[in-house]
Amino acid sequence: MSEAFFLPAAIAAHAPVLLVAVPLTLSAVCAAFPSGRAAWLMALFGVAVSLLCAIELLGVTRAPMAVVSYALGGWEPPYGIEFRVDGLNAAIVFLLSLMGFLALIFGGPSVEDEIAKDRRSLFYSAFLICFSGLSGVAITGDAFNLFVFLEISSIGTYALVAMGYGADRRALTASFNYLIMGTIGATFFVIGVGFLYMATGTLNMADMAVAIAASGENRVIQIAFAFILVGMGLKAAMFPLHLWLPSAYAFAPSFVTTFIAATATKVAFYVIIRFSYDVFSIESGFVDNAMTYVITPLAIAGMLVASAQAFFQVDARRLLAYSSVAQVGYMLLGLGIGTGAGVTAGVLHLINHAFIKGALFMALGAFTISYGVRRIDDLKGLGQAMPLTGAAFTIGALSLIGVPFTVGFISKFYLVQAALEKGWWWAVAAVLTSSVIAVFYCYRMLLALWVSPAPEAANRPGGTVRSAPLMILLPLWFLAIANLWFGVDATPIVDLARTAAEAAINAGVTR
Repeated sequence: MSEAFFLPAAIAAHAPVLLVAVPLTLSAVCAAFPSGRAAWLMALFGVAVSLLCAIELLGVTRAPMAVVSYALGGWEPPYGIEFRVDGLNAAIVFLLSLMGFLALIFGGPSVEDEIAKDRRSLFYSAFLICFSGLSGVAITGDAFNLFVFLEISSIGTYALVAMGYGADRRALTASFNYLIMGTIGATFFVIGVGFLYMATGTLNMADMAVAIAASGENRVIQIAFAFILVGMGLKAAMFPLHLWLPSAYAFAPSFVTTFIAATATKVAFYVIIRFSYDVFSIESGFVDNAMTYVITPLAIAGMLVASAQAFFQVDARRLLAYSSVAQVGYMLLGLGIGTGAGVTAGVLHLINHAFIKGALFMALGAFTISYGVRRIDDLKGLGQAMPLTGAAFTIGALSLIGVPFTVGFISKFYLVQAALEKGWWWAVAAVLTSSVIAVFYCYRMLLALWVSPAPEAANRPGGTVRSAPLMILLPLWFLAIANLWFGVDATPIVDLARTAAEAAINAGVTR
């Protein structure tokens, strides 16, 4: 490993494995705790360690084409399992750890409100399993190991979604549907990996890329790419493979919705980038055709159809869930453009969307704790009753629309710019149309929040008023300020996205 960034050298040398191993080990410890509060503190500690390791890795990969390779068990790649970190997945694990840490702070009061006391330790254990799995997916350099981590994260996620059954038993159905669709996606992915192993004789992704480049295009490799694209497209909620997402977001506990909305689909999108631009190559005819004639049309369809579906929702969480499908379309459009500017725009929107949806779902969680809010009509008058939460929700909604001086505007601007450079005027029209639809469905929520008269407290779903706890307001306003700060000075996150895009596109240079 290269010179340490800020951690002691002895710890920095093992940062890639500590990022995954610490929370995964602590998940078993959390399950043994009788106290939910102690389990929460343990989970917070585990994710904080991962965040520090992620910052270390982000620092040591900040140089162009810098790569960190960690051989597990001393078995050098390609014969052993490798954790391989470059500018692309360093950005992903940093975002994942940051959002996990903020979500856990929010989860202190949220979980106490929504999860039965005797299940909280198991809840945090499941969260750490999910978090460790997602971290492993993002950091591993081995294709089959990626599948294993994908299943680890999925098992934790299914359990977390199902734990929302205390508030609404439809969470059990949502979790089951998620399990079925997730299993199908994982099966497609592992079949694709099997085809790749048959064609290349290796599971190390860097070694796969060398073998694919040497052998050229053949039918087995093309089929492998198709299976991987479908499998990860389902995990990323790519339209029309998104059917698991609205119910999972709507009926999961608020903490779970906040975390998976900000991270799960982002990690799956990262895998699509990694395989499309690194393991395979955008210069290959079949990959380029897939980007142009499959990914791009589905991205446009997702942006428009999911935005239209969001407009007609009466449940606030389902509205934001369909909005997330549309936002995945923006990310995929950047990928489909197939240029450095396009990938930069896609990764930039990935980062910005985590900030946007994290803020929006945290605010909805605060409304749920205070008033039991589920439907858009339940938001009536909450702007006056909970002005700090209402203001943060408003910032997130304006950023979702893409109002200037918010991060949503920044990523849409870069996406439009990348599309114009390629002469895709119709893609620009689709982005603008989807944004206009977002104006209308966000307007519905903001109208209820600030303009509609508040009903009597006794007539609200939650009865009497409870103000949002400080531990919810702190991470909520951190994200709200980030939506504004990086909307004014976008240089840090644009540089981060550009470094990630360069690492993906130029990965072959580092081998």
